[in-house]
Amino acid sequence: MSSAVRVLCLSLLLLLAVSPVATATEAWTVAPSGGGRPSFYTEGAPGTVQQDTVSVTNRGDEPVTVRLHGTGVPIAFTDSAVRVPARTRAEVPFTVTVPPGTAPGDRSGEIVARDTDGRARTVPLRLRVTGPELSALTVEHVRVHPDGITYELVNRGTTTLAPSLAIRADGVFGRLLDRAPRPLSVDLPPGSRTKLTEPWPDRPALDAVDVSLTVTAAGGASDTARVSARFVPWGAVAGVGGFVVVAAVGALFVVRRLGRRRPDGDGEPTETEQHYKQAELTGAGT
Repeated sequence: MSSAVRVLCLSLLLLLAVSPVATATEAWTVAPSGGGRPSFYTEGAPGTVQQDTVSVTNRGDEPVTVRLHGTGVPIAFTDSAVRVPARTRAEVPFTVTVPPGTAPGDRSGEIVARDTDGRARTVPLRLRVTGPELSALTVEHVRVHPDGITYELVNRGTTTLAPSLAIRADGVFGRLLDRAPRPLSVDLPPGSRTKLTEPWPDRPALDAVDVSLTVTAAGGASDTARVSARFVPWGAVAGVGGFVVVAAVGALFVVRRLGRRRPDGDGEPTETEQHYKQAELTGAGT
């Protein structure tokens, strides 16, 4: 037998082996009812229920049983297991529920159909949740640590936020830290909370400092938190020069306190001083 004949025979055998599998795979399909739609789309406000229909078409010569389920969004079928006779189409209604309290925006999901042999078909589904969009965030629980400044961001609105952060720190003798607003590498979904750390490798060893964190995001979201910190070299305090260091810390504290009093010297604490006093007690200001 020549080489050309051998190649032709092998090709025919491969075609005969593959053709039944391809035919079985394409015997049934699933698609949005009505035709002409490549995927499902629906929209509604929180608390509403949307309705649609999916078609399961069996083009084969044998009946097929298909199980249906949804992913990504709450989907419920009138019948999750459907037996479709040969050369028949079954129409299966289903509902998409928008849970109360869902934030406005787009959600993605799928309708998945699987037969008894494990073959599956999927149809994309997109849900748009309607409602007012609100951008709001807060910065909370600010703490100054030896390795940096920790804080928490909370998205209190209904839109996903990409926040930016600016930091300022003032000591007794002037500005110690002044970082312009820069984007943070986080996305905050509505209702989420995340804890972050801002490095401060060159913080002073001895000073009384007021730290201010300002966070902004698109849509007018903004918040500022302030906290006071005292930096004391405790190793020096424990040594021979401890008395001098303690005296220096006390002097710094007095200077900071006097700097916050009213110019007329009436001795009453200003509104800013009251805020910082509360921050010292709680460890954070919002």
